[in-house]
Amino acid sequence: MEHDAGFERHRKATRRDVFLAEMDQVVPWADLCAVIAPHYPKDPVGGGRRPVGLERMLRIHFLQQWYALSDPAVEEALYDSVAMRRFVGIDLGQEGAPDETTVCKFRHLLEKHGLAEQLFAAVSRHLKDHGMKLSQGTIVDATIIAAAPSTKNKAKARDPEMHQTKKGQQWYFGMKAHIGVDECTGQVHSVVSTAANVADVTEVGNLLHGKERHVFGDAGYIGAEKRAPKRGRRFWIAAKRSLVKAIEDDKLREITEQLEHAKASIRAVVEHPFRVLKRQFGYVKVRYKGLAKNGAQVTTLFALVNLWMARGALLQHR
Repeated sequence: MEHDAGFERHRKATRRDVFLAEMDQVVPWADLCAVIAPHYPKDPVGGGRRPVGLERMLRIHFLQQWYALSDPAVEEALYDSVAMRRFVGIDLGQEGAPDETTVCKFRHLLEKHGLAEQLFAAVSRHLKDHGMKLSQGTIVDATIIAAAPSTKNKAKARDPEMHQTKKGQQWYFGMKAHIGVDECTGQVHSVVSTAANVADVTEVGNLLHGKERHVFGDAGYIGAEKRAPKRGRRFWIAAKRSLVKAIEDDKLREITEQLEHAKASIRAVVEHPFRVLKRQFGYVKVRYKGLAKNGAQVTTLFALVNLWMARGALLQHR
């Protein structure tokens, strides 16, 4: 308990308080720490500075994802926010918050050992154990994450692993997050990060869990059945609007439009994870240089997106 808690008897619970309290309960801390533990520094032999507790560092890492905080910003936020200190378990009367260097080293440790994918898999297993099993339908989609196009930096150049692409009449520079989403639960089961200029359809084979009978995608996935083994799957890919409008037979065009509307209503499920990613967690721009670092963050974010979307069901199980 923090020493200043006595001055907060009349403090109202904020949305941040509620959010962190819920996530504290739904995140499988023990399972995730077990993934990281084999790679985390042990207590030094013969004295020396002890490493900060693993779960505490993981909690700080997740705060960064939820609130789009850099390493220096999350250190400062821990001093500013009672709710965040309570979530992490820091009492300023007893100790200070881990500094930005410690936070940076923890992130580098996760990146070095490719632990983002393992954390994502651990969350998926946790959700499965709580009844959220994969169905026989997968919806595939992708979203562009912007990167800084400016060359006003030390290298005098853009990130060479990011590329530009045109969507509609507008050009974008950055990376692309491709996801496979379960048709019934809305959970993200597959994540792939590429440069923005990689066509959506080329990644479809990497977004399927292997047991689906139906695959849904927008017009960017035309030709998807040629990119992934059929294995009895049926691909429900949106037709280009121009082709639908070009149908001369009024009755046939009406039937086609009804079919496209039905397919679009199923695909709408895939927009929810993207909305949580960008609106709830504020992830609209890459933070680091290179696809590997940003891809690791995207994978971690979608694991947290899954937990956030499933929090109602998870809290009922407690």
